[in-house]
Amino acid sequence: MNQERTESQNNFTITLKCFYGFEEVLKEELVELGYTNCQVGNRAVSLNGTWKDVYFLNLYSRCAISVLVEITRFAFRGEQDLYDASLSVKWSNWFHESQTFVVRGAIQTQRVRNTHYPFLLIKDGIVDHFREYNKERPSIDTKHPKIVIDLYLNDREGVLSVNTSGLPLFQRGYRTSTGIAPINEVVAASLIRLSGWNRKQAFYDPFCGSGTFLIEAALLATGIPSNIERTHYAFKNLANFNGTLWEEIYDNAPRIVRSLPCSISGSDISDEMVIKARRNLRGFSFGRFIEVSSKDFREITEKKGIQFMLTNPPYDERMQLEDDELYQQLGTWMKHTMQEIPIWIISNNAEGFKAIGLKASQKMEVFNGALRCSFRRYDTYDSSINDRQ
Repeated sequence: MNQERTESQNNFTITLKCFYGFEEVLKEELVELGYTNCQVGNRAVSLNGTWKDVYFLNLYSRCAISVLVEITRFAFRGEQDLYDASLSVKWSNWFHESQTFVVRGAIQTQRVRNTHYPFLLIKDGIVDHFREYNKERPSIDTKHPKIVIDLYLNDREGVLSVNTSGLPLFQRGYRTSTGIAPINEVVAASLIRLSGWNRKQAFYDPFCGSGTFLIEAALLATGIPSNIERTHYAFKNLANFNGTLWEEIYDNAPRIVRSLPCSISGSDISDEMVIKARRNLRGFSFGRFIEVSSKDFREITEKKGIQFMLTNPPYDERMQLEDDELYQQLGTWMKHTMQEIPIWIISNNAEGFKAIGLKASQKMEVFNGALRCSFRRYDTYDSSINDRQ
């Protein structure tokens, strides 16, 4: 069994969790942030670092759902190993008995009686540790815990980590208004990076909704951390929390810009959604530079001022025929008005993609939360150019 990680150790394993299909995107982001020695796993990327890195990554990572710090790694032969591993950790070094906690994670083995039992064994080990030190028993809180312990278990080994993020990092803190089915913020940031947008092309979203793509594009282009408006992180509840270090990292983060390096704009047919997008943009210094208009995409009859498009068209299973007609009209508009513009569309509407009537130049499976979607690039060309040649 590896020794428990403590504050005095300079380096430990940090694992950043992500949605399926975005592992390489997350690694690319980490390399850009200066972390070159990264290991890609299943819905995760791992690296070695310090508590300073933990604080930094919680603030700066746009594509991670959570940041985990490994506490101990142990061989797994049977259920007793789970309890023994948990009991061996000096949990009172990590949090106070008055704080609530919960144990969550991923069980990828058939060698346990049920998938909930491993979490109970880890919980028992934590509680018994505090009892051994004549301390009060910490309470479980499954909804709003102060401390989140993560268990990963397969047929050979188990890993106990502390989730330093707490609530998922897609809860950025900037979105005060949303629509019925908003795009997940982490997914939006990951898709923008996956699309290859160079942060200089004029960015446009014709179905901008509450403005998530517009905001994440502007945050990426300006270098402002996506989590700059977020205030709650679970690492603040840990016994070793270094408030001075965190404040230094947070205070040094860029947050004010006087211009954008490119044009970013959007539109939506819904006046209500446009109001929501403008309200969400109001909290950022770049908000006044992003134009959001109330219009149908078909009202745009020329591509002037648009060099790159990324969007999530609406979809309602109760309105299948209307949706298919919308996608058909979108395809016609793309073909005749948006020639030479790279267009990326994410949707879970397979029939809608067929109705577009154009062949995608790139296609990949992604998830918007738990929703399986397709992310496709379309490249349309001006046929009149060939006719003149």
